[in-house]
Parts: sequence; C-alpha cells; structure tokens
Amino acid sequence: MSTETQHDDNIHRVNEKADEIGKKFERTKAMKGLLDQGMVMIDLIKDYAKGNYREVPYWAIGAVALALLYVLNPIDVIPDIIVGLGYLDDATVVAFALKLIDTELNRYKAWREKRDAAAGAQPTGKVLDV
Repeated sequence: MSTETQHDDNIHRVNEKADEIGKKFERTKAMKGLLDQGMVMIDLIKDYAKGNYREVPYWAIGAVALALLYVLNPIDVIPDIIVGLGYLDDATVVAFALKLIDTELNRYKAWREKRDAAAGAQPTGKVLDV
C-alpha cells in the first residue's frame, strides 16, 4: 500500500470516528486543555474529506490524521487504562502535531471564518418586492 493510500485511509477513518475522538477530548482531563484545538483538527479533517478545504499540504493533513488516530487508539505508549497517566502521551502527540501544523491550522481557521461570514451574510428568508 502506498503512503498516499495509507494517508487517505487514515483521513477516512478519522472522519468516520470524529465524534468518538471529540468525546475523548471532552471527557479526559489531560486532553481538555487541547479541546478547542483538537476540535479544529477534527473539523479540518471533515472539511478535507468532504472536499471543502484542500488548501493544506498533504503532510499536514496526514500529521493531523495520525495524531487523532493515536488519540483514538487505546493501546499506545502509555495505555489509556492507567489512571492519571494514560492520556498524557495522547496529549503530547496532539500538542506536537499542533506545533508542527500551526501555520496550516491558522490558515484553515481564517478560511473557515471567511466561509462562515459569507454564509451569514446571505439572506435566509423570502425577499419581498415592494
């Protein structure tokens, strides 16, 4: 399997498991500090998978997918079942990925704000001609 195919599979798996990954960020003390940024990473994967946002280098979307899959995996460097320590490695991997993709994540957030502002500027009701 080529590296490109593997990245595509990882992106697809993260997209499918996005809710489960998000819940892990929300309920885990070690991950709560990364909740907002983790949710942006999940949104980036979703927009990429839908084809809405492709202005991200392949290495960056791959790094996001791998970090989020690591969070989902219960068997990692420090097993998640170890109370108090189990999620520290997950938080470290996500924090590292965030440092690695900081510029790309900021570009994505700017794109998303622009998209949301444009969507909010469109009238949603009927137009009356008086």
